[in-house]
Amino acid sequence: MSASDISRQCDLAIVGGGAAGVLVALQALRGASRALHIALFEPASALAQGIAYATPWPEHLLNVPVGKMSALPDAPDDFLAYLLQVDAFPGRSRDALAADYAPRRLYADYLQARLEQAGAASAARLEVVHAAVLGLQPGPQSQQLTLASGEQWQARQVVLACGNSMRPLPVPGAEALPPGKVVDAWDYDGVRLLAGDGDLAIIGSGLSMADSVVALANAGHRGRIHVLSRHALLPLAHAHGGAATFDPQPLLAMPLRQKLRVLRGHARDAAAQGLPWQAVMERIRPLGQALWRGLDAADQRRFLRHAVRYWDVHRHRIAEQVHAQVDVLERSGQLQRHRARLDTVLVLDGTLQVHAHGANGGFAPLQVSALINATGVETRATAMRNPLVQQLLADGHARPGPHGLGLDTSVEHGQLLDANGQPHPAVQVVGSLRIGTLWESLAIPELRGQAQQAARAAVA
Repeated sequence: MSASDISRQCDLAIVGGGAAGVLVALQALRGASRALHIALFEPASALAQGIAYATPWPEHLLNVPVGKMSALPDAPDDFLAYLLQVDAFPGRSRDALAADYAPRRLYADYLQARLEQAGAASAARLEVVHAAVLGLQPGPQSQQLTLASGEQWQARQVVLACGNSMRPLPVPGAEALPPGKVVDAWDYDGVRLLAGDGDLAIIGSGLSMADSVVALANAGHRGRIHVLSRHALLPLAHAHGGAATFDPQPLLAMPLRQKLRVLRGHARDAAAQGLPWQAVMERIRPLGQALWRGLDAADQRRFLRHAVRYWDVHRHRIAEQVHAQVDVLERSGQLQRHRARLDTVLVLDGTLQVHAHGANGGFAPLQVSALINATGVETRATAMRNPLVQQLLADGHARPGPHGLGLDTSVEHGQLLDANGQPHPAVQVVGSLRIGTLWESLAIPELRGQAQQAARAAVA
């Protein structure tokens, strides 16, 4: 009997074992009142790491304070309680730890520990299948999954929690550049191995860039670091201070330009009260999805074309100590920013010659020993290097989300929509694949809410 003839069954299949998939499994185990079979499909050997939490290096910190990173909506201090329980920071007070930024590797440890505890106490059974899912055929009674081995599974419910993939380097022939000369920012060990006396170029100036810069600094890099991006805007820092008290609800009904004008006004008012502008962003943080969905299609396009990078640096902030480290390197001249688009990369005598152009034309080519791809998360569905996503699109079981971002899903329940816009009642989507529909769909507050919703539907 061949592998393709073998078919196994489960009640709930979760595709993806990063943070999003583990959150779904955790909630399903906690909510199950009968002996359900839950299968979690993840080719990597370790769960809960994915891209963000796979780093083993202590300089890579969470971008959100400990006190706001609970995996459980009904226990907002749970991550804090875990760190205190395992004595991860001896001598640190509870209040000080709640306001601090922990190494990201500890968050993966936390999710793994909570998953194990939930499994031990649950009526349901969790089976981890270390294999990639390459195909999904939704059906009225059963959903058929095909693994890389050819093995097939039948599931009553499916949750797609596929996680993130990185954009390819935006230069022709990038795949043909010599091995070791181009490293993805998410290859945390590979980035550190580049540290030395040679100059380096980082393509992209967002959160992945900050990760790469602090990794190089901690590995003793002595050469210059050139950062190239279209806007050359670096992530901004969190700030401590009082809370803004304005009513954010009127923003929901405003068109884009009015929203921006009013937000700038609130920032000026906050400054007059001695509050940082970050207080304004914290005030509107719970309304991120509603603010996006309140824009019509034309305003959403304007936002993506003109405002998205400015939104990103104000919304997705980094720990003060990470920001300070990047700032010191820039002030010293070791880190140099270039507002430019990448044109070509040539291999010359074992080094790379980087050609780019800015708003005023080209500038002198950069001679570097290697490139780091920090262009961030790939959000365009048709460009995602995920065989399952491409199969779903090709077979008409899915369609790109609004503006081609992610996969289209129903707003309320996260059900996957087919090519005709009809929902698959037994297939739900969690996480970054919902970005086109919801915009805010990457951070833990959104992931834990979506995971709870998907798990409740699956175990009902």
